[in-house]
Order: sequence, then structure tokens, then C-alpha cells
Amino acid sequence: MSAPYILVLYYSRHGATAEMARQIARGVELGGLEARLRTVPAVSSECEAVAPAIPTEGALYASLDDLRHCAGLALGSPTRFGNMAAPLKYFLDGTSSLWLTGELVGKPAAVFTSTASLHGGQETTLLSMLLPLLHHGMLVCGLPYSEAALLETRGGGTPYGASHHAGGDGKRALDEHETALCRALGRRLAETARRLESAHA
Repeated sequence: MSAPYILVLYYSRHGATAEMARQIARGVELGGLEARLRTVPAVSSECEAVAPAIPTEGALYASLDDLRHCAGLALGSPTRFGNMAAPLKYFLDGTSSLWLTGELVGKPAAVFTSTASLHGGQETTLLSMLLPLLHHGMLVCGLPYSEAALLETRGGGTPYGASHHAGGDGKRALDEHETALCRALGRRLAETARRLESAHA
């Protein structure tokens, strides 16, 4: 059996959500666990479109086994009209086999998002991503207000999960508070997973 890992699963169109995923992965490693970065292919309107099995750049595509064997999950998506992006929803819609066997029950999970505008649906997107995780019986890890950056942020950051204001052109970099909150979320997820693992050992 492989060492426990946190699956950082995301979809990113312009790179902001991918950068958040990398910062969350750093937080996971600060929390003492391996982070496994995975993405999902875009959904195409062309019936015969097929993505390559391995992306040309960035993280590998996620498999159900990545999800099945993880010790915890960080799930990220850009905002699409206050909801998660279709490619991530499509992947989650294909996890019924894991739901039927209860593979994710009791594992910690957290969510993160990036938006073009500051009030562009960050919190509703985070909540939309939590719904399927709750159906899977996962344990939600948010960001407590003991994280100072949550009180000081002028960009993204919510108690429901990490968030980022990417700007209208999608090029605004993560600021210090957004970065701190991404890392804090990853660290909290890893520490929670470790406590749960030791409790069941």
C-alpha cells in the first residue's frame, strides 16, 4: 500500500485555480502528507472530441483510483455562474461506484475557487462543490477565523474554503493573504487526515 496522500483535484482554464492547487499542495506537505495534484479534461461540445490520455502540460488527469485511495481531498474549480465548472461536475457525476461502496465516507475534504470579479460567486461555488462531497459522506474542513489572513484579506478568502480574485483578465496573481489561506487549508486538511488515520490505526 502506498503512503497516505491528499488528492488535490482541480479544473483550471487560465491557470489561477492551478496556482491555488499548487499552494494548497505546499500546505499539505507542511502538514506532513504527500500531495497528489490531478486535473480533469475539458468537456467538449463536439460529440467525437477525445482528449489525449496524458495532458500536454500540467497535472495528470484524475482517475477513480486516485480518489478511492486518498486520505483526503481538496477540490478546486473556477466559478461558472456561481457554480463549479462543467468538467469537474462531469468527473464527480462519474463517481457513483465510489458512493455505492462508501469509499470516501469519513475522509476529510476541502474546496477552493477562483473568480474574475471579487463578488463573482465565490461562496456559492464553494458550497456547490461541497454538496457532492457531503453525499459521499466526507468530512468538511473549512477555514477557521483563527487564520489571521481571513480577517485581513482584501481579495479572496472565506470560511467555506480558499478563494482568489483573479481579475477580469484572469492575470491577478495570488496575494499574500490568498496564498496564506491556500496553504493553511492544505495544512489543515493534511493534519486532519493524519489525526483520523492515527485514530483508526
